[in-house]
Amino acid sequence: QVQLVESGGGLVQAGGSLRLSCAASGRTIRSSAMGWFRQAPGKEREFVAAVSSSGGSTSYADSVKGRFTISRDNAKNLVYLQMNSLKPEDTAVYYCAQKIANEYAYWGQGTQVTVSS
Repeated sequence: QVQLVESGGGLVQAGGSLRLSCAASGRTIRSSAMGWFRQAPGKEREFVAAVSSSGGSTSYADSVKGRFTISRDNAKNLVYLQMNSLKPEDTAVYYCAQKIANEYAYWGQGTQVTVSS
């Protein structure tokens, strides 16, 4: 079973940038698609971005397209989310997840991102 640990969250002003990292241990993630999700207070968890196992294909929620970039380093078992031009509405707990058999089966504990206006 894989363990996923997110890091890189914090407090940033609107317009600023953060880079989130997701470190996997216990099992390789190189053969799995990976995703980032977020959950704001009082809201349901929502999809943010996903990357294929090779890193060659990515997808994004419309709300972050053009501002966020997902990437991965399979040699280091890491997945990243570069977030630029952050907005207050991006404030949420961000989670990474590993896709197994077409569903996101393993999740990290999350990292808080707070964007002040």
